[in-house]
Amino acid sequence: MRAIMVMFDSLNRHMLPPYNPDTFIKAPNFARLAERTVTFDRSYVCSMPCMPARRDIHTGRPNFLHCGWGPLEPFDDSVPEMLKKNGTYTHLSSDHYHYWEDGGSTYHGRYSSWEFFRGQEGDPFIGHVAEPDIPENINGKGQRSDWVNRMFIKEEPDFPQTQTFDAGVKFIDRNHAEGNWFIQIECFDPHEPFSTPDSYKEFYPKDDSTPLFDWPAYREVTEEPHEVEKARNAYAALVTMCDHNLGRILDAMDRHNMWNDTMLIVCTDHGFMLGEHQCWAKNWPPLYDEIAHTPFFVWDPRQPDTAGQRRNALIQPSIDLGPTLLDFFGMQPTKDMLGKNLAPAIADDTELRECLIYGYHNQHVNVVDSRYKYMRQPVMKGSTYNHTLMPCAMRGFKFRGETPMELAGPFSFTKGSQVLRLGHDATEPADEITHRLFDLQEDPHENNTIEDAAVEQMMIDKMTKLMAEADAPPEMYDRLGVARP
Repeated sequence: MRAIMVMFDSLNRHMLPPYNPDTFIKAPNFARLAERTVTFDRSYVCSMPCMPARRDIHTGRPNFLHCGWGPLEPFDDSVPEMLKKNGTYTHLSSDHYHYWEDGGSTYHGRYSSWEFFRGQEGDPFIGHVAEPDIPENINGKGQRSDWVNRMFIKEEPDFPQTQTFDAGVKFIDRNHAEGNWFIQIECFDPHEPFSTPDSYKEFYPKDDSTPLFDWPAYREVTEEPHEVEKARNAYAALVTMCDHNLGRILDAMDRHNMWNDTMLIVCTDHGFMLGEHQCWAKNWPPLYDEIAHTPFFVWDPRQPDTAGQRRNALIQPSIDLGPTLLDFFGMQPTKDMLGKNLAPAIADDTELRECLIYGYHNQHVNVVDSRYKYMRQPVMKGSTYNHTLMPCAMRGFKFRGETPMELAGPFSFTKGSQVLRLGHDATEPADEITHRLFDLQEDPHENNTIEDAAVEQMMIDKMTKLMAEADAPPEMYDRLGVARP
């Protein structure tokens, strides 16, 4: 048995042809994918954003209640490592440069082999002393390194996305006749900046009346409508590039007749706001569906009659993928994994859960069920806490000499180990409480909050039950202003 996972970053569900037949984005290979796989209509994020989602994938459990961005912990179960130790060869091919940083430094070593391709976003990998000429409206986050990278990344073969898929296709071509392997082809795109070869820009309207705008800042929209459209077209061009490379994986599976014994998973970690709700990007706005409701496609060769079908089961790929892969390779999840094996839902749309929770560490905790979404904002100011034995931020360290620190736990999933409880400033002040309740049947685009005390309490009860199952820190309930179940 073999499994291929193609993972994109910031891929918007509502812009793909299988989910929106009227989309302006050219993505024929996503349509082709949907004809060969099962398409899930109710797929949601869990821990946000990039590396927290990847920790969920390895561990099969939500981690945002305990810690923010950080490495895998010494006590964490890692599905790729479990597969490796059980005789399944695992390989990572990626251009996701956060694996090179402090907060992602323990992930790649869990695989049998790995390869990385440099140059995405502000990845500082080209030594260039002279100052580049940076356009004035390029996002300030990592802009110098990004613009240095753009000086050297011009043609399609130069792009790290292309190199990532080149390596993935070579792995498949080289190993298609072998058994018991899993490859994770993980692409940073269509994450911003929306930089592509010119050939992909030609699919979309060209606007030379305004400066380059392919990297919106994380803030409210202040641009004119034609500037918003320019950024959306740049994003669309990058999705079309992703679609092209996805087609190369489908071609490889066709070429080697792999559909009979090879699982294919295509997913993303989250979406990206492109002007919806007057928001750019992620991290700071509430987790509206444009970010939280994700595309998900899977082909399970054990279920050959499911090609082209759709499923309505409520799923959470970032924690469900681990148990699903383990089942495919004949293994059981660990007792700490809270994700669900998707095989029954793939087979006949078996409902796996009534509701689920997701969020950023120390921001809203969100809960969604078959009809409602509830966003619960923290109501207490003051210090918040990371629970970790690996006190690394994205870049650098969470622990400094002045950081409050004490031992906490152990928690149910830390294998008997206590952890460091590190304090830091709250990320969301409580001056204005803005809990949000939406009726997704009546208002699927989340334009109008509703007030219904009974429904709100029902959703709080569902949220706290799932928090308790994940062994949330006791102070998390106080911070949210809810009772422990």
